[in-house]
Amino acid sequence: MTSLVCTSGSNGGTRTLPYPSFSSYMKARQPVLLRTARSLTANPSDAEDLLQTALTKTYVAWERIEDHRALDGYVRRALLNTRTSQWRKRKVDEFVCDELPEPEDVPAGDPADQQALHDAMWRAIMKLPARQRAMVVLRYYEDLSEAQTAEVLGVSVGTVKSAVSRALGKLREDPELEPVR
Repeated sequence: MTSLVCTSGSNGGTRTLPYPSFSSYMKARQPVLLRTARSLTANPSDAEDLLQTALTKTYVAWERIEDHRALDGYVRRALLNTRTSQWRKRKVDEFVCDELPEPEDVPAGDPADQQALHDAMWRAIMKLPARQRAMVVLRYYEDLSEAQTAEVLGVSVGTVKSAVSRALGKLREDPELEPVR
């Protein structure tokens, strides 16, 4: 997924896209945008497809985008809109949580232990249902407020609050995260 290719008319060959600035943007920002896409999906292949769709939408709108300094936001929005459309087509399981999450201070320690915790946390996050995973990623990794998360996903603030609460409850119960507790 390093470049978009299209078929030319009569000779049947391929050519790269006519926007060198789009190609430059895509090559420079693809790793960062792919990480965002991966955080929204449970499958790396789905993340690549999601990013490809978002980049295609960006390419189609390239001439209409006035401020190219805001391209990451445009692509991130395309990622979220596409993923939201996919979620709406699927049934979402929701679980009630009786407890509110309490933040715990994790003391800084051995970098290897911190990396192991980081990896365990991502594995636990990837086990969450897609909708809850997206809300947790937007709230805690993209650092959006509850209102911003609700706006991006097209849901109410109350839905964000309850879904994030349930997701955090599931993360608290994940056996891989036992050493943190």
